[in-house]
This record gives sequence, C-alpha cells and structure tokens, in this order.
Amino acid sequence: QVQLVESGGGLVQAGGSLRLSCAASGRTSSTYSMGWLRQAPGKEREFVAAFSWSGGGTQYADSVKGRFTISRDNAKNTGYLEMNSLKPEDTAVYYCVAGGFDSAPKSYRINYWGKGTLVTVSS
Repeated sequence: QVQLVESGGGLVQAGGSLRLSCAASGRTSSTYSMGWLRQAPGKEREFVAAFSWSGGGTQYADSVKGRFTISRDNAKNTGYLEMNSLKPEDTAVYYCVAGGFDSAPKSYRINYWGKGTLVTVSS
C-alpha cells in the first residue's frame, strides 16, 4: 500500500501562485510514478501533470503547460506541483496519485489516490 497526503491548497486570486505538496509513505517504490489530477465542480476528473517512469520526463495537460511545474524530492518522498498564473478555471480539488503515466495525458494508470486538496481561484 502507498499512502499519499496532499497539502497546500487554499484560496488565491487570479494571477497568483500556490504550491501543492504530496507526502508519500508506505511501499513507495520506483515502480510507480507520481502525478496530479484535478476535478472541478460538476466536471470529470482530468489529468494535470505527472512524471514518466520510464524516462523520468514529465507530462502536462495542455491547459497548464507553461504555468504549472511538477517536481519531487526523492529523499523526502515528497512531490510538488507549483502553480503560477492561476486562473478561475483552475479551481478544483487536486489529487496526488501514483501509477503509470508513460502515455499521459492520453492514457494512464492510477494505483493510488490521495484524498485531495481544494484550490479556489477567485477572479
């Protein structure tokens, strides 16, 4: 089992920034890559960003490219999502996930979910 705990969500004005953190514990291993999904009110969950396990590269949804940056600190078993130039349409619950993202954003596999952290961007 892998446990994922997000933090760092909150209320921010449009154009502002937030950094989300994801602390991983349990049977963390290099088999899984870390990523972020989000779900806006009344909408389906959507892919945001992730690491590609095979090459170690990163994948981003088109809607966040150039604004969001995914990173990690392996020594701390912690991942991050730096979000800049936030827009009201970025308002959502953000979930830290672990799985496989080599073909993201078209397809991916989720093995573990965090409980999510709410990000609200006011206009």
